[in-house]
Amino acid sequence: MVTGRFAPSPTGDLHIGNLRTALLAYHSVKSVGGRFLERFEDLDRVTSSPEHARQQLADLALIGIEPDEEPAFQSDRFDLYRDAISDLERRGLTYECYCSRKEIREAAAAPHDALVVYPGTCRELTSVERKRRRAERPAALRLRAEVPTYRFDDAFCGVYEGLVDDVVLRRNDGVPSYNVAVVVDDALQGVTEVVRGDDLLSITPTQIELQRLLGLPSVTYRHVPLVLGADGERLAKRHGAVTLRDLSTSTAAVERFASALRIASGVINNSFSWDHVSRQPLVWDGDSLATFDSVGEG
Repeated sequence: MVTGRFAPSPTGDLHIGNLRTALLAYHSVKSVGGRFLERFEDLDRVTSSPEHARQQLADLALIGIEPDEEPAFQSDRFDLYRDAISDLERRGLTYECYCSRKEIREAAAAPHDALVVYPGTCRELTSVERKRRRAERPAALRLRAEVPTYRFDDAFCGVYEGLVDDVVLRRNDGVPSYNVAVVVDDALQGVTEVVRGDDLLSITPTQIELQRLLGLPSVTYRHVPLVLGADGERLAKRHGAVTLRDLSTSTAAVERFASALRIASGVINNSFSWDHVSRQPLVWDGDSLATFDSVGEG
């Protein structure tokens, strides 16, 4: 059975782009009789909250999305992520990293498709150098990637080849990283299809490599264009009414919003098809959704 999921971080209200991705993920699996799951990526307990999770579930229900199982929370699975990291450590596939984010940004080469690739500063430190750096700051733990690139066939974007990064597996505060959690969770939940924004396309080769190293099954990926503001920038609060809560004072506005979302998500006359989904970024102008190229022509 095809199993899909939507996995937001419960750090605030879902905006139009999030909701559109959720609808695509939902209708993609439901159109073939599949199973749909919801999961909350709440690894960061400082910014995440149960209140935000409840609001996100309510918003998803309002546009017709109901999961087939109770939502899962990553904060309940830390032991599983730590076991996966320990497995990689035992096999010599990790190394300690003492770099700050600022140091990485300054040392890294130009970003690759929005992915800032770690330059390998700490990859070959000697034991003496590691001891000195440990006295300066706690270490994060990174993947010692075995391949430089990976090529895969995205079911929406087509063939993509990208760099495999030495990503952080465990932060220097001991918290497992998103990249470990997401591949462990997808395998644990039997996810077979992942629909998400194309801002995550560049990290996917690394996640596929993690799946391989951990002996986990890969999945079918579909990366879809983001929803932008009228200025062509990634959708944000500065673009005005971008969430259901923003529009809740007007029933007509919410209905218009929901209708625009369904059409933009390939649902026409209650029938879903990926052929109806635009390959261009969409633009929200506060009232409707249109493809970025059509907005530019206007």
